[in-house]
Amino acid sequence: MQNEFVEARKSEFEELKQYIDTVKNSQGILMQTLQKAQDIFGYLPLEVQQFISDETNIPLADIYGVVTFYTQFTVEEKGKHKIGVCLGTACYVKGSQEIMDKLSEELNIKVGATTDDKMFTLEATRCLGCCGLAPVMIIDEDVYPKMEAKSVPEILKKYSN
Repeated sequence: MQNEFVEARKSEFEELKQYIDTVKNSQGILMQTLQKAQDIFGYLPLEVQQFISDETNIPLADIYGVVTFYTQFTVEEKGKHKIGVCLGTACYVKGSQEIMDKLSEELNIKVGATTDDKMFTLEATRCLGCCGLAPVMIIDEDVYPKMEAKSVPEILKKYSN
């Protein structure tokens, strides 16, 4: 199973192994291990799934089935900063599509994609529960209420440094 990814991420695999060792005898080990692995690696490539399978004796097919079933898990690497634009009804009516279009233009990516430098991933979200602040954009944990498309370039600069 040794490949470039595994070699380059030895410390992360060691951290995951230590975690698995602490929860090995727990109920529901798979979900909590997948969540921890995604926290560590940022996503769940096949190498990580295989490692979890080897360490837990859970068949790889079962792990892959869970990873691809739940939307909280991803098999594709995401950017350092995750940008979400709410396209729920209240935000959409107040112009969130214009914000999404401006972000797509500024970052030169489509919705669901990650920039080549792995700095940003642009995602469409549904209701964020901030309807009174519409339209809303989130970057990582930062919420940007009552967004305007013209503000996008300046906001992106904060995260580019």
